[in-house]
Amino acid sequence: MNTIIETSKGKVRGATRGDVRIFRGIPFARPPVGDLRFRPTRPLEPWSGVRDATSFGARSMQVPNEALEALIGRAPEQPPIDEDCLYLNVWTPGANGGGRPVMVWIHGGGFTIGTGSELLYDGTILASRGDVVVVTINYRLGALGFLYAPDFADAEGEPCTNFGMLDQVAALEWVRDEIAAFGGDPNNVTIFGESAGAMSVGALMASPKAAGLFARAILQSGAAHNVLTVDEARANATAFAEALGAKDLTANRLRSVPATDILQAQTRMEASAREAMRDGPPVKMRFQPVVDGHFLCEMPIDTIRGGLSKDVSVLIGTNAEEWKLFTAMWPALAKMSENEAARRVGWLVSSDGDPERGRAILEVYREARAARNETTGAFDLFSAAQTDQFFRVPADRLAEAQAVHQRQVFAYRFDWRSPVANGALGACHALDLPFVFGTQRLVPAFAGEGAEADALAKKVVDAWLAFACSGDPSTDARDWPRFDLEHRSTMILDRECSVEELPNEAERRCWQSIIG
Repeated sequence: MNTIIETSKGKVRGATRGDVRIFRGIPFARPPVGDLRFRPTRPLEPWSGVRDATSFGARSMQVPNEALEALIGRAPEQPPIDEDCLYLNVWTPGANGGGRPVMVWIHGGGFTIGTGSELLYDGTILASRGDVVVVTINYRLGALGFLYAPDFADAEGEPCTNFGMLDQVAALEWVRDEIAAFGGDPNNVTIFGESAGAMSVGALMASPKAAGLFARAILQSGAAHNVLTVDEARANATAFAEALGAKDLTANRLRSVPATDILQAQTRMEASAREAMRDGPPVKMRFQPVVDGHFLCEMPIDTIRGGLSKDVSVLIGTNAEEWKLFTAMWPALAKMSENEAARRVGWLVSSDGDPERGRAILEVYREARAARNETTGAFDLFSAAQTDQFFRVPADRLAEAQAVHQRQVFAYRFDWRSPVANGALGACHALDLPFVFGTQRLVPAFAGEGAEADALAKKVVDAWLAFACSGDPSTDARDWPRFDLEHRSTMILDRECSVEELPNEAERRCWQSIIG
């Protein structure tokens, strides 16, 4: 049975699935095309009549990662890719003014791929099981969302980058203004995201532009360290201009270039960076939030330490073996020698890539893992160190920072292992996604299947729902202790869930003076 809801901009017609009403492809801002390319998000104009909201809106401009999609699942019918991409989707148990908690999902994908319409992000189970309203959003990606060029600003002080982040703010403003018509409470909003989506959550916590738009935050495999300085963003802009074959990046020129040309230049930049990393140090993601003095005034972790989001409850965690997803796409790394592992970890811990410092880090990991009866090959040690450096320690830093201001801070580690390649992926990056949405049965080859997988999904779904409702992920079945600096209590999510204090403490201490 179709459902019609009236928003302040016009009426939308959705559909129903069981006891959940679903509205797909609702625009939340003007299309960022033509003269609005490389400009801050602009308010949506009203429409007349009833707008069909039964199909997803277009995905942001991107080159999909086919290998990744084959692994973690892909919708049978993907929406098209287009610059006109600022759409969101709503799942609600009822548009009856119920004042339900709202969960707004920000997708990951390295700020260059992804969409709110991904197969795994179906909000039906969360909405029906938790009596919550679920929203998933799109935002501008890659160069169109994060390229930096001062010429983009029309006046001094206007933003000239971070357009993708401003899209996220616009989506949250839409939730504030419209979600009551869909049965949601605009004063009880939880933002949650994974990978680049979690990094976005960390940036939103640190931006005055997003203040007051959410009460709770869940960060899955991302925190508040992944940003570019203006100098780094300028260097990337120069590289982008070269890839585009342009002498400069004037707004007028770039607004007339076909979007496909921009995407091709971006792809060449990213391919060059990946090639450089084969035998060289890691390269920062070329497109990500920029500390521009407008959206972000400093490193997000420093703003959070200062208490800008002191009233926000936080649930944060990582997967135990994040990096194994990325190394699976680079099979040669699995055969690395001890010397290569030391060299690569050296790049993580010192600007000059000192292999002896890398070797010292690896020895700490070797001893700690051996004591836990875990594998200690060169590749395993490198993968564990890379996981901690990029994901776990930044998450720990954010939990530390927020716990100074806020009692409701909770930590987790996702230990469930994927069955792919006889378990070679382990508890890798993105494996938590189907368990958070309860969509694990859609991707059994990646997530695993059977009673144990279903039971874990139920536990994770219920914890995320409990947090969205109250700011505490504890459930009737399981008490979840708060995070503090003395105990660092962490919920281990696996076949048997349990709490560990000071988990992997020796490895964590390795990064004490390295990651701020």
